[in-house]
Amino acid sequence: MVRKIERDQNRFRQIVRGKIKADLKKYITHGEMIGKTGGELVSIPMPSIDLPEFRYGTKGSGGVGQGPGDIGQPIGRSGDGEEGTGQAGDRPGQHILEVELTMDELAQILGEELELPRIQPKGQANIIEEKDKYTGIRQAGPESLRHFKRTYKKALKRQIASNTYNPDDPVVIPVREDKLYRSWSPIYLPQTNAVVFYLMDVSGSMTDDQKEIVRIEAFWIDTWLRSQYDGVTTRYIIHDAAAKEVDEHTFYHTRESGGTRISSAYRLAHKIIDAEHPPADWNIYVLHFSDGDNWGEDNRHCVELLRNDLLPKCNLFGYGQVESPYGSGEFIRELEDAFEDEPNLALSEIRDKEGIYDSIKEFLGRGR
Repeated sequence: MVRKIERDQNRFRQIVRGKIKADLKKYITHGEMIGKTGGELVSIPMPSIDLPEFRYGTKGSGGVGQGPGDIGQPIGRSGDGEEGTGQAGDRPGQHILEVELTMDELAQILGEELELPRIQPKGQANIIEEKDKYTGIRQAGPESLRHFKRTYKKALKRQIASNTYNPDDPVVIPVREDKLYRSWSPIYLPQTNAVVFYLMDVSGSMTDDQKEIVRIEAFWIDTWLRSQYDGVTTRYIIHDAAAKEVDEHTFYHTRESGGTRISSAYRLAHKIIDAEHPPADWNIYVLHFSDGDNWGEDNRHCVELLRNDLLPKCNLFGYGQVESPYGSGEFIRELEDAFEDEPNLALSEIRDKEGIYDSIKEFLGRGR
């Protein structure tokens, strides 16, 4: 019975997994998967499928197009124009089944569907972390580490050897000499770390719709990167004419009315990298989202900062240009002209939510 339940559960998970994979682009586009996340699990709405069927009414009761009425009279209202007096329905509505997946399972589905190569950490990106591992048994220690099974066996052997064990009354009482405790020793494990910088233009030309696109894309990029590294640190930088580091909530809910100088965000990201995330110890990702509107003279400074300071230190620098009715959209052309074929530079135009899927593949498909 237990095996049958396990088989049914595994079969159900495979069906759900296949359904999510088949409809992944829809989920990414509309952001259903971001709605309910908590810890290492994400809840995914899976609408049930109802087959259409005919229902027959009572014979002679009439219907649409039958019975008395005037031309142009609205259906569902009485002839005198008054609203009908209905009651609450007693039929069930459509049921939405919520299925929980781990973030690792979600990342695996993403990688398979988008055919993403696994990331190869660059350089000496290993941080040695010290952990304690239980490696043996000793005769002294705190009661919280007492090894119950071994203590019981030692006490049982003692009582049998001393002929005090009674099989009819099998009570085993350990004494001080019987007690055994777990012992530990430190071990050193390599831990591959990554840091992700999200940069976003929050000037007046970036609307809430553009920020929602950034939020959805960042969720999926985070999901993939966290499946590739032992630890991922996320930093958020917003900018208009000036840049500052903020928390995640502020990142997605700030809008300024000033102009735009993209170079201010690039300078701040470079400053934080130099101070806190040396490339020898970290895999570095910088992802910048903007509507492409920038102060004309600032474009040259951005190109210099990218070429001299950021690209040499990053696994990947991604620029996603989110189309806005107010932005000029010229910045991506400046980058295309300045950089012909940089393996760790990815440029993507995101015209609407439908473009998120291809943009994620452009950023993550390089395996860097």
